[in-house]
Amino acid sequence: MLDNYGNRKYLSSSERTRFFLAASKKSKKVELFCRILLETGCRISEALNLTLYKIDLEEGVVIIRSLKKRNKICHRVIPISPDTMRLFKALMDEVAPEDYDERIWGWTRMTGYRHVCAVMDLAGIKGSQASPKGLRHGFAVAALEAGAPMNLVQRWLGHTHWSTTAIYADVIGPEERGFAERLWLSAEAPRPVMRPSLRGKAGSKKVDQRENPCQKKRVLVAARLAR
Repeated sequence: MLDNYGNRKYLSSSERTRFFLAASKKSKKVELFCRILLETGCRISEALNLTLYKIDLEEGVVIIRSLKKRNKICHRVIPISPDTMRLFKALMDEVAPEDYDERIWGWTRMTGYRHVCAVMDLAGIKGSQASPKGLRHGFAVAALEAGAPMNLVQRWLGHTHWSTTAIYADVIGPEERGFAERLWLSAEAPRPVMRPSLRGKAGSKKVDQRENPCQKKRVLVAARLAR
């Protein structure tokens, strides 16, 4: 999840929130496009291939055709938020039913890419992760951190091989950071350790472990005189 220069390629949790808020300031179609990428982790070409017939208002899901399956038609079903469903419902009310099989966004891939980059810029997100692919990676990382099973994330992303999805599990999450924080605490300056009391039974005098040279000399003299 890092590029050749060690830069992060996925959006962090805070960046995903900023992207979401920045998208809400754009037109409804641009906002919807950004929401689909953010909430499903689909590829930009897959989002541009969507029609209103692929939006299931009853189930609250979007049906995406996986475009990387060679010579094979394969769809995956991904839940989307109620707010996003309401935006799609409003769009359906504006479009005649006979046009539901038309692409929602009649853009080229480059136009869609530019819209996403414009929202990234508005959100103040810079770097390798400021791209549609950064949204896809960010979705996968967020899903695993939320506790989604690996096989479910694999299906949502449309990965053929489990090993492709497993790459996202290497990203540092809250649990791993928790283990690290315990190490940070143990690396602090050691606190003074109280020596265990040598008091025996109740009422016995406390023994001072520090040796006093004068007291030791008096003990030796008293022992000689007692002989």
